[in-house]
Amino acid sequence: MWGSGSRRAVSGVLAVLVAVPVAACGQDAPQAASVTPPAPSAATGPGPSAAAKGPVGEFRELERRFDARLGVYAVDTETGREVAYNAGERFAYVSTFKVLAAGAVLRKYSLGGMGQTVTYSRNDLVAPSPVTAQHVGNGMTLGTLCDAAVRFGDNTAANLLFDQVGGPQGLGAVLEEIGDGVTRMERREPQLNDWEPGATRDTSTPRALASDLRAFVLGDVLGKGERAQLTEWLRTSTTGAGLIEAGVPDGWEVGDKSGAGSTYGTRNDIAVVWPPDAAPIVMAIMSNRTKDGADYDDGLIAQAASVVAGSLP
Repeated sequence: MWGSGSRRAVSGVLAVLVAVPVAACGQDAPQAASVTPPAPSAATGPGPSAAAKGPVGEFRELERRFDARLGVYAVDTETGREVAYNAGERFAYVSTFKVLAAGAVLRKYSLGGMGQTVTYSRNDLVAPSPVTAQHVGNGMTLGTLCDAAVRFGDNTAANLLFDQVGGPQGLGAVLEEIGDGVTRMERREPQLNDWEPGATRDTSTPRALASDLRAFVLGDVLGKGERAQLTEWLRTSTTGAGLIEAGVPDGWEVGDKSGAGSTYGTRNDIAVVWPPDAAPIVMAIMSNRTKDGADYDDGLIAQAASVVAGSLP
């Protein structure tokens, strides 16, 4: 599902212009609000003072206006240009992990194994589970479980996918194999949504999640057919219409996986975005509010995506 209707106007200035690897970086140190431009040259254009004004200032203003903490990482996969803001800080990843779980299952079983049936009981159901609740007793195939987890945010489906790769720790090991030494996976649904400031379990960084998503969807972690299937699930997701999709211009195709936490107004969206006639952009936008019990506001994610869209490509 792709964006429609009006989009917010964007006035961001080009941010970081450096190359980014496919795999997630292994650094774990928090990064303050920053945009790191390249050394000025005829090839790179504006120097630090010009590059640092736009996106950083706009992201800071969004944090002030929404009383929230914001983390952003985006990369133009053709040029390597980046937009980064608190990209190395930890946030609860909440349901964004579901696309990575589906990717890990595709990696293990390939398309040929997606027809295998997984059975479960009513005792396995955790809310919300809009799809798996309809198939108790009969079970579901691996393919339909991936579809339910990615497209509909089904929590029971996500836990059943965990089971296929050795639990949260098993999925974490898969991510480490593809270069992510940052993400820390410990709990299952719905417990992983319970986060408080300073906690590190079930957290990641915008840079790490974007790099993981890029590896699965655009890299060589999966075969061509498996990449196409994962991309289709992302592009037909039903949960992210008000997030990154709402912040990018009309005509930009979006494949995303959203997430919302049960504490501190956690709200995230990670996506691969295809501008017309241009290479994909990979984005990860993560946030939380400063007070426990605060509600999230989808507008924060959409407006942060608008800033990114104005800076890339």
